[in-house]
Amino acid sequence: MMPVIDYYFGIGSPWSYIGLDPLLDLSQRFGVAIRPVLIPLIEENGAIYSRNRPEARRAYWFTDLRRWAEFRGKTLKLEGRGSLSDPTPAGFLVLGEIVDGGVWAELAKVLQAALWEKGLDIGDAAVRRSVLEAAGFDAARLEGRAAKSDIAAAWKANYAEAVERGVFGLPTFHFDNELYWGQDSLPFLERHLERSRVPA
Repeated sequence: MMPVIDYYFGIGSPWSYIGLDPLLDLSQRFGVAIRPVLIPLIEENGAIYSRNRPEARRAYWFTDLRRWAEFRGKTLKLEGRGSLSDPTPAGFLVLGEIVDGGVWAELAKVLQAALWEKGLDIGDAAVRRSVLEAAGFDAARLEGRAAKSDIAAAWKANYAEAVERGVFGLPTFHFDNELYWGQDSLPFLERHLERSRVPA
């Protein structure tokens, strides 16, 4: 059986965005499957939204995000952004693809690039439709699927699972009964994968 990385992430998380490509690379190089689990931050386990942090910590968060984005080859639009609405509805589109076994990673990257590289309000349905159609997705189909009751149920189940496992921040990777929080922990996950590799 192929080993699996449980990938806890959110569309509204810039760290999830800049860490997705390296995760996909690890998956390919080590022959490990990714099980995507879309969730919000888990405040009851200790997560703190950026808006609720002291100003000194918020300032460092932005600095560190810029450093990592450059390191990962991404250009993020962090200043001069208009007011943004909740990106959770965009996440439900991705969740629909996950539930149906669709192209969740491609869809996630399109929506996250719109949010984090272009500063677009993907919480707005009209903006989402424009972004999706420009990328070749069937926006009406995705929105219709996201509105089904099983998607909301999957969101709740994902949340309960993450709470139980001790997940708090995004992204978090679970492999071989260990948690790795943050895209900056990917080198440690890579070492774990290397140690776990079955000799040919």
